[in-house]
Amino acid sequence: MPKYVYDFTEGNKDLKDLLGGKGANLAEMTNLGLPVPPGFTITSEACRRFLEEEALPEGLEEEITEHLDALESRMGRRLGQADDPLLVSVRSGAKFSMPGMMDTVLNIGLNDESVHGLAKQAGGNERFAWDSYRRLIQMFGKTVQGIDGELFDGALEELKGGRDDLELDAADFQRLVTTYKGIVKDQTGEDFPADPYRQMSMATKAVFESWNAPRAVIYRRQERIPTDLGTAVNICSMVFGNWGMDSGTGVAFTRDPGTGHQGVYGDYLQNAQGEDVVAGIRNTISLQDLEGIDKPVYDELMKIMDKLENHYRDLCDIEFTVERGKLWMLQTRVGKRTPGAAFRIAVQLVDQGMIDIDEAMTRVTGAQLAQLMFPRFAKDAESKVITKGMNASPGAAVGKAVFSTDRAVELAARGESVILVSRETTPDDLAGMIAAQGVLTSRGGKTSHAAVVARGMGKTCVCGAEELEVSVTERRFTAPGGVVVSEGDVISIDGTNGAVYLGEVPVVASPVMEYFEGSGELGDEDELVQAVHRIMSHADASRRLEVRANADNAEDSARARRFGAQGVGLCRTEHMFLGDRRRLVEDLVLATSSEEREQALAALKPLQESDFTEIFQEMEGLPVTIRLIDPPLHEFLPDYTELSVKVALAGDRADEKDRKLLAAVKRLHEQNPMLGLRGVRLGLVIPGLFAMQVRAIAEAAKAVPGARAEVMIPLVGAVQELEHVRDEAQEILAEVGVEALIGTMIEVPRAALTAGQIAEAAQFFSFGTNDLTQMTWGFSRDDVEAAFFSKYLELGVFGVSPFETLDRDGVGRLVLLAVEEGRRTRPDLKLGICGEHGGDPDSIHFCHQAGLDYVSCSPFRIPVARLEAGRAALIGAGSDTR
Repeated sequence: MPKYVYDFTEGNKDLKDLLGGKGANLAEMTNLGLPVPPGFTITSEACRRFLEEEALPEGLEEEITEHLDALESRMGRRLGQADDPLLVSVRSGAKFSMPGMMDTVLNIGLNDESVHGLAKQAGGNERFAWDSYRRLIQMFGKTVQGIDGELFDGALEELKGGRDDLELDAADFQRLVTTYKGIVKDQTGEDFPADPYRQMSMATKAVFESWNAPRAVIYRRQERIPTDLGTAVNICSMVFGNWGMDSGTGVAFTRDPGTGHQGVYGDYLQNAQGEDVVAGIRNTISLQDLEGIDKPVYDELMKIMDKLENHYRDLCDIEFTVERGKLWMLQTRVGKRTPGAAFRIAVQLVDQGMIDIDEAMTRVTGAQLAQLMFPRFAKDAESKVITKGMNASPGAAVGKAVFSTDRAVELAARGESVILVSRETTPDDLAGMIAAQGVLTSRGGKTSHAAVVARGMGKTCVCGAEELEVSVTERRFTAPGGVVVSEGDVISIDGTNGAVYLGEVPVVASPVMEYFEGSGELGDEDELVQAVHRIMSHADASRRLEVRANADNAEDSARARRFGAQGVGLCRTEHMFLGDRRRLVEDLVLATSSEEREQALAALKPLQESDFTEIFQEMEGLPVTIRLIDPPLHEFLPDYTELSVKVALAGDRADEKDRKLLAAVKRLHEQNPMLGLRGVRLGLVIPGLFAMQVRAIAEAAKAVPGARAEVMIPLVGAVQELEHVRDEAQEILAEVGVEALIGTMIEVPRAALTAGQIAEAAQFFSFGTNDLTQMTWGFSRDDVEAAFFSKYLELGVFGVSPFETLDRDGVGRLVLLAVEEGRRTRPDLKLGICGEHGGDPDSIHFCHQAGLDYVSCSPFRIPVARLEAGRAALIGAGSDTR
């Protein structure tokens, strides 16, 4: 029988798969001799079994009883003992941090009898005891019994009558307990459970079930956390920060999670329990202020923070409680941080000798780098600052003010940019935070729910704008000076300095973008750019994969070079036929004789040659893979219905060319153009089209010294198709007197399945994973993404869109098969990927593992691809790449 329960003394930080992050780190701190309240952890395996079987696994209750007996013996009190109660917290803790997404219940063990025993423990402090009891009923009712939390919040606000919660006395909280118990009875039909052991059992099951709560599912989807991990449950003896003014609770960071700067960062709240800090219901004081309140506790905390950072060799996020002058550690974890902080901290730790540059590179991600490339507000913009708050998560966000999660989701779905405004956010606001460009709250600090979650997602956030009066019901807020902002009004928030502006503030390029563009100077004073430069330099030195660009013109090619591209992996020639040149394609389609066709091709050739010449010049000897024309032909012709109406209305006066064009469009009309006359099929059906393009490529390459052309033939499904085009292309190349590789794009499943045959005629494969994904799944991206992808994500059919991250199980298997069979036929076969998956971090790691030679992506994604290719070389196959 498996072991389901571990005492804090039995685990360590390396058992996160089993004990979850919280349980593993509580065990680690216990092993380090830090002041951790005794307790035990129920494993995530027990959670998985519970969710599968809808019942606690066999033997679990006995293990819990055994460990609870040991805890009671150690503490010298029994759970809920009437005259001297042991109270415990029941807290979730998955492998990956999911702040606020799952459930926690504090003060388990209180009832109408033990509340008096708790007051006795506290030296007659009745206020503390009844406050703790009402908190239990409130959290238990909402978390375990599914009661609307607004009912409890409303009762508390009514009792306060505008007073601060610290002004409430024991009698107030006793009345609140009675009110809360009435809410429970009214909503569930049952009395609040008085049995402490039943409380703990129900709370444990509720924490297990919260793994599948909607907000937890949404968060996992956002952060790409596997759905089958489950959560551990931590049973911890209670320590109380709401004992009095000599007690409190706080959150601390060993470095600033917003900037990465070293120093003392965190929030503290006197006479409070942990949820008061993260919920932002009362504004906190800074951690430095704790030194003046209780210097011995402050000094001990500083020593522990230093010990933890050196032990974990990283920024640590710490939760602690002070109980009557005694410091207790409730949690530590490697803290979430903003992208800028991630790069700064990684390099700082290298300079301090705590990690090497290899590890530093694995601690930052391409997604974080992409965030650093986003624009920022112009410093000299003439915009009205209406208030300021705490700079909780940096960035520049502009959008319409909205005051509810539902409204944020609704407007974002229409393509509108929004800023979610609230007094404070809760885990239930996660969908709105994801939809919004940024978050603004009037309460809370840098460790509030809004701040922590926003930093984890890379969202701009300003918290604790105290002078902001937010009315959620009236959907507006009032700023100092009487400025009223109603829902729909545009505001701008600056997560770097905490400023809130009325209206839209202009944005400018970020320093990191200027660095990549080559227009910024790399000065010693720019710590962030220096950090990015050092890590990118190491990524380039470490990676095996080359990084190329998808570029269709000289401008994109030049930008790609500035961003570090090592060539062009995809030049789409059909993009060169748009605009004014579209008429020339129409002439080609309308040609009724070889003479007319030759005239049309002759008009197109010099334009193509000029395009290719400019691209070769920008690439300066780097390889350029040019895909021969591959559009559905209808994209170059007028709309059939519109043209029919035009000709019909003109009647006898209809233009002769319009009549011919209509006949051609009718003749070429297809039910499913994406699977029709396109790619290699088009080149075989329209004589001279591919030959014209190959000749233009060859003559352009000959005109540019050192040019390296690679001719890619699209949509090949059979080697015979490729052979026809290859033979003609080779004759033209030999005639012009240049050399070029000839290969194909693998974008239909049959090409992947017959890759061994196709490699006999191809010198390279480039995987066109956009079309390969469509054809493997059997759906059109344009038609289905808006139709049902959101439902598929919700149901778990997709963990992430297969157009965003490569589907390893389906499309990925086809790629692996083509790689294996292609190289078996031709060992020197060059392999790359040119779908937009080439810029996706997880897909890049797959490409490295699959043995591809290069990835190709849009110019702006090249820095991300360079970094992730370096990380892939160090992290290795099968490792987590988030």
